[in-house]
Amino acid sequence: QVQLVESGGGLVQAGGSLRLSCAASGRTFSTYAMGWFRQAPGKEREFVGAISWSGGSTYYSDSVKGRFTISRDNAKNTVYLQMNSLKPEDSAVYYCAAGEPKGSSWYLHAQKIYAYDYWGQGTQVTVSS
Repeated sequence: QVQLVESGGGLVQAGGSLRLSCAASGRTFSTYAMGWFRQAPGKEREFVGAISWSGGSTYYSDSVKGRFTISRDNAKNTVYLQMNSLKPEDSAVYYCAAGEPKGSSWYLHAQKIYAYDYWGQGTQVTVSS
């Protein structure tokens, strides 16, 4: 079992930055790939980005590529989402998720909700125009 708790959300003006954190407890954090998803009101949950268990590989959706950066600190059991150049359309509840890769092919599915076993409760990000 893995428990995930997001923090760092809030209200920011367009063009600003926020850094989200996701603290994990429970089973060995470093064996899990971590993902970030977001869900705006009335919309489906969508993939934002993911990072491999080692931190050596990252994956991003086209909508955030070049603006958002995922990193992790396995010693602190924490994954981060640095969000720069924020836009009003980035407003959503942001969720972190943990998935246990059972092979390199897992990463072909990293953008899919079903690839993840554990989810946090989410943190709200609101970007004003």
